[in-house]
Amino acid sequence: MNTNPLDIYGAWIADVPDSWPDDARDWAHREFVDTLAVMVPGAAEPVAHKLFATLAPWGSGPCTVIGQPQMLAAPWAAMVNGTIAHVLDFDDNFDPPKAHPTTVLLPAIMAIAEQERLSGAACIDAYIVGLQILGRIGQGLNPAHRNRGWHATATVGVMGAAAAVARLMKLDAAACARALSIATSMSSGFMSQFGTEMKPVHAGLAAKGGIMAASMARAGITAGRDTLDGRTGMNRLMVGPDYEELRDTITHIEHGQNLRFEIDNVGDPLLITAHKFRVKRFPTCGAIHRAMDGVQHLMQTHGFGADAVASVDLHMPRVHFNNVFYTDPQTPLEAKFSAEYAVGCILARGDCTLADFTPERVMGADVRRLFPIIHRHPVDKLEGEFPTEVHITLTDGRRFTSVHEWPLGSKAAPFTWTQYWAKFDACCAGVITPQARDFLRAALEQFPTLADAGEVMRRAGQAFAPPAANG
Repeated sequence: MNTNPLDIYGAWIADVPDSWPDDARDWAHREFVDTLAVMVPGAAEPVAHKLFATLAPWGSGPCTVIGQPQMLAAPWAAMVNGTIAHVLDFDDNFDPPKAHPTTVLLPAIMAIAEQERLSGAACIDAYIVGLQILGRIGQGLNPAHRNRGWHATATVGVMGAAAAVARLMKLDAAACARALSIATSMSSGFMSQFGTEMKPVHAGLAAKGGIMAASMARAGITAGRDTLDGRTGMNRLMVGPDYEELRDTITHIEHGQNLRFEIDNVGDPLLITAHKFRVKRFPTCGAIHRAMDGVQHLMQTHGFGADAVASVDLHMPRVHFNNVFYTDPQTPLEAKFSAEYAVGCILARGDCTLADFTPERVMGADVRRLFPIIHRHPVDKLEGEFPTEVHITLTDGRRFTSVHEWPLGSKAAPFTWTQYWAKFDACCAGVITPQARDFLRAALEQFPTLADAGEVMRRAGQAFAPPAANG
């Protein structure tokens, strides 16, 4: 009996029927909308222009780069678009791999779809397939992989992108397995890059790597047979030398993360419907969102402002604090990974939006004066074992507590379609014209039924084109 996860996943990618339930297709459609929304303001960020300028001389092609006039070859377009989608840290999270999935999957899928003139339905199918493999491999490496400092969006994201592109290319089972094996050679990314421009580039590299891995597999390039599970496989190298001990002694399992590659029921449960997503209300690292929800809830319920607060005590899993480690952020990118800035922003300004991540706003005295009263209390438990507790003490001695197990926007309190479109509108405001926004939205609304899915990318690209000269 074959127990090699490469072969089993490869066969599933190639052979699973495109007969997904309606809610799976709907969730995929939602995440395409959410990610295209955050790509609009992301395209204006400095790293987008720096990366495009680096890659543009390396190869023009048929694929749109949002915010740029020149079209690039598929791998390079996916690399820039993946970076654009992740630079604001406003894109979705997915629990099984503890990664940002759509920032990797969408750019890879759309580059191939635009190149090959594929349908929206084919893109939805590839997304569901890629997400499932991304999740299954992530479950086989986590929680230790992520908690020990690997950036799973990069390391596991490239595996999902390879699966999605292999599905779009209609590769056979053997070629799909090779694509996954090849992708392990492109799997890298450290959390030490958080707060820098390289962090979003990780997503771009994973999207590019998925296209290259599937393309090399299609060309017949051979690859190792033990790159997922073996003496020097991904599990033992990217978890640690104590992998087997951790695997065999794990007692608390969250999000299916059991340090084992599921090979008996690859598609059951279907992860997109079983776990859904953590769609972001705030453009910051998701690890602090439960606390931000808690502070905002207490302020709205009890009617106090920042001037009335004596102290804020955050009791959170240590692994969450490990993600938001900047206690005195100096740049907008650092501020996205700062518990103090995120919570201080809610206290001082009542909300935390894209407008709060400019150099001037990040250095604003209204927020920074609150840093000394925001206290960290790390708890050595996983997020499912310990909900985030926010304890606020007012200057008049009153004390309030909020406990949040899930952030708003997660499967416990998912966004409605109305909220998705409200986020889309907010992301477009001030970046593209209302007419360009409506033109893009019309294509996005019809995305699952589009005969040519690339129409969405072309409209997104056209949204940034300068108006035609009069006369």
